[in-house]
Amino acid sequence: MNKDFKMVATTMFGLESILAEELKNLGAKDVQESIRSVSFKGDEGFMYKANIALRTAIRILKPIKVTKIYDEEDLYDTVKKIKWEKYLDIDGTFAIGAVSNSKNLPNHSHYIALKSKDAIADYFRDNFGKRPDVDLDYPDLKIHIHINKDLLTISLDSSGDSLHKRGYRTATNIAPINEVLAAGMILLSGYRGDENFIDPMCGSGTILIEAAMIANNIPANINRKRFGFESWKDYDEDLYFTIQDSLLKKIRSSHFKIMGFDKAPSAIVKANANIKEANLDEFIGVHHVNFFNSTKEVFGKTTILFNPPYGERLNVDTQEFYKKIGDTLKHNYPDSTAWFITSDIPALKHVGLRTSKRIDLRNGDLDCKFVRYDLYEGSRKFKKNNNNFCSKEE
Repeated sequence: MNKDFKMVATTMFGLESILAEELKNLGAKDVQESIRSVSFKGDEGFMYKANIALRTAIRILKPIKVTKIYDEEDLYDTVKKIKWEKYLDIDGTFAIGAVSNSKNLPNHSHYIALKSKDAIADYFRDNFGKRPDVDLDYPDLKIHIHINKDLLTISLDSSGDSLHKRGYRTATNIAPINEVLAAGMILLSGYRGDENFIDPMCGSGTILIEAAMIANNIPANINRKRFGFESWKDYDEDLYFTIQDSLLKKIRSSHFKIMGFDKAPSAIVKANANIKEANLDEFIGVHHVNFFNSTKEVFGKTTILFNPPYGERLNVDTQEFYKKIGDTLKHNYPDSTAWFITSDIPALKHVGLRTSKRIDLRNGDLDCKFVRYDLYEGSRKFKKNNNNFCSKEE
């Protein structure tokens, strides 16, 4: 029987609580939130499940050594003392990723990675007369070095490539939104597939695809061709396929509309290509429509969620652009909840609607607000006046 061990799922700023919720729903034990990460416990099968199913995780790390260090020599010695043959063959390949935030060591990830690589190479050379090669693209073992002040954590990276690389995106626009951030925003909005969903500025379709996967409970990384753990020495292929099959059996069918608009014909072509690659074309419809000329053509409650251009992507008058967003939502999309992300915080005042929620997020290196607007069936003022008018008539 597999024993539980500690793991760490990394994520983006602002998505920690959503990732913790995902982990608890999957069955993780001892879930603890931190900054840009969530630690938890589970067995080998759960590690496979976390990689396949989690929507807001970037990597699933398995720590193998945690200790205090005070200088570069400590780093080298600690890495070299690990019995690396347990994890890596002499004829295998490895790569190292590093993050450092320390007063005593250089805060230069490349240098920390090189120092750690030398320690591993020297360990094999001293003990076996030969060393494994480095392969930055498809290593058999990816190692993660994390230094925070004087605390060193050495982990095995079970994901390999970042988990935002879902495997479905073949065509992109300028500055496409990260898949993990897209899924995080959808989950933060409360959308779970039980109402209509519209992305009115859909670009290459990432938000639509993540929404359809959430609505139908399709595992986030089911389209990936490879995970890091598949080349580990203790990889259990039968267990992996058992876990994958159990997740596939939980897929459901949502019958609500999922729609995207974009005014650029090239964006529609790219979105359709990505949607088809994700095998979701039966669930998503995209249309060549300018949002500012659009109206709500679906009945019932609707989630509107989008990533409007901002910063360098917005080559128009900011005040006018955000005012048009607000006017279109207010007049053309009743009985809806609208969410969008922006790094242009001062521009939000031009929307002309009151936010009911503001959440701090980061998109790359940009500080952003993820904002919510509640849109009613006619304004509250209109309803009040209309009720007064009716009472006078009586």
